[in-house]
Amino acid sequence: MEQVLQNLLHNDILTYVIMAVVPLLWILPYALFAVWLERKVSAHMQDRLGPMRTGGWHGWAQTLADILKLIQKEDIVPSAADKKLHFVAPYLVFIGSYAAFAAIPFSSAYIGSNINIGLFYVIAVSSLVVVGLLMAGWASNNKWSLFGAVRSAAQIVSYEIPTALALLAVVMVAGTLNLQTINQAQTGWFWNWYLFQKFPFIFIAFIIYFVSSLAETNRTPFDIPEAESELVAGYHTEYSGMKFAMFFLAEYANMFAVSAIGSTLFLGGWNSPFGDFLSGPFWGVFWFLSKGMFFVFVQMWLRWTLPRLRVDQLMYVSWKVLTPWAFACILGVGFWLML
Repeated sequence: MEQVLQNLLHNDILTYVIMAVVPLLWILPYALFAVWLERKVSAHMQDRLGPMRTGGWHGWAQTLADILKLIQKEDIVPSAADKKLHFVAPYLVFIGSYAAFAAIPFSSAYIGSNINIGLFYVIAVSSLVVVGLLMAGWASNNKWSLFGAVRSAAQIVSYEIPTALALLAVVMVAGTLNLQTINQAQTGWFWNWYLFQKFPFIFIAFIIYFVSSLAETNRTPFDIPEAESELVAGYHTEYSGMKFAMFFLAEYANMFAVSAIGSTLFLGGWNSPFGDFLSGPFWGVFWFLSKGMFFVFVQMWLRWTLPRLRVDQLMYVSWKVLTPWAFACILGVGFWLML
């Protein structure tokens, strides 16, 4: 028996499986909490209470009850839909969001894959989400779904440009694409974080990244792909049950992924803001998750504050506002480093 256990511990495949499952152990409870939190945030901003009954204290079990309800719902597929693609699409969207967590450093002691091109990998693999959304819209054989999918493709592809350019400004300062190395370079007090270096260029790059990340995750004011007042529900109009829930799981996973990347590159990631005080692997996880959840909260806050942009305004912001400013930040950082 002891020999079997030793063989399991030295089994590379088992190690990879365990490393792959760890982020899932965070995403599932986080998604349940985030749905509840969004309901409470929206309620309090509108002078309501939100869920209060299910589970007792502030309706904490309301999301659990909703998941149980969705699991029991009938899986309805339109007769004219492409059934295979209709089935695969929500899982492909989640895979695109989940795969990004492989290169995100949760602490100094844990990162799924410490690859030298970690940031490039995250940007590349998250593009799978667009494929899944297009697949969902096309396979549903519904004009509202197709409109939402095409809007989503145009939006995400457009906003990937200022997102990548804003992150490139940080890469120029760090000199690496390895996310763990970028974290380690920001060790120390909070003024060592890249957000406060090469001022104001990196600070402007952070604003550009955060605005672009809202569009990448289809959050207000950039929720054009699922505009309820125009497209019923957009690309997931024809989905029900757990496949419908998968889209929401992917959305909230994506929200935390972009928040985690922003925290890692601009706000020190798992580093304590107080130098060696409250630092170490355990505290690193705490600081990393706290920073990520703060940005998730801001995304929710903006959703219930700002109105939705029109499609032409959405494209204007990307190509005529964010992209030129992102290029300006790169030039500014470049000149600063050269001088």
